[in-house]
Amino acid sequence: MNVPADLLYTKQHEWVLVEGNSATVGITDFAQQELGDVVYIELPEEGQSFEAEESFGSVESVKAVSELYMPLSGKVCEVNSELADTPETVNEDPYGDGWMIRISISDDGQVDELMSSDDYLEYLKEEAG
Repeated sequence: MNVPADLLYTKQHEWVLVEGNSATVGITDFAQQELGDVVYIELPEEGQSFEAEESFGSVESVKAVSELYMPLSGKVCEVNSELADTPETVNEDPYGDGWMIRISISDDGQVDELMSSDDYLEYLKEEAG
């Protein structure tokens, strides 16, 4: 399973790349595998603000619809509009071109609450039972 060490993770299977006071957010390789073929992605508008763990959109696959949850409180400063036409990019490249939103972080302290790649792998093992 692909779990890059330079990213942070949530229990809802989002990944976060923190760069200064901004962050890029997407779903993990594990999440896209569980979902199956992604056919539609609903993302917020630029300028919208969300609290940590608040739903900011959804991913629809041939199997199910899953909510997307904000890993950190902040304001959306960029949306990956390419995903509207090519949602399958999330399956093909979840940590690259399949990114979903970029946010301006409003509470730096929340970064410490995210999981490292090792913590996330351990969490996945626990979830699998």
